[in-house]
Amino acid sequence: MDFLPDGGEDSRRESGVKMTKRPRRNHTAAFKAKVALAAVKGDRTLTELAQQFDVHPNQITTWKGQLREGAAGVFGQEKNEAKEAIVDLKALHAKIGELTLENDFLEGALTKAGLLSAKR
Repeated sequence: MDFLPDGGEDSRRESGVKMTKRPRRNHTAAFKAKVALAAVKGDRTLTELAQQFDVHPNQITTWKGQLREGAAGVFGQEKNEAKEAIVDLKALHAKIGELTLENDFLEGALTKAGLLSAKR
């Protein structure tokens, strides 16, 4: 039996009222951005936003911080990383072509020498 700090018993258990736990929710990135932008705008308090969007104020603060941390990436760094990835992809395709030619040449040479069976 649970006891409250003032010495009284928890009345919810006695009255038969059961507290149910809310299931864990996964919010989309678009929803998080919408809430975080509303918080950054500052037109409403955290409490008002929490009631409007049905999320905890601490969650809004977390999303707001993530938005501020990632905002600089919108204007620079990530674009350069994407270009580097494309260059690497081209280099890899070139290497695949080179190795394919080399394998074909060696396969032909070994077949002519009789060291490679044609059943492959």
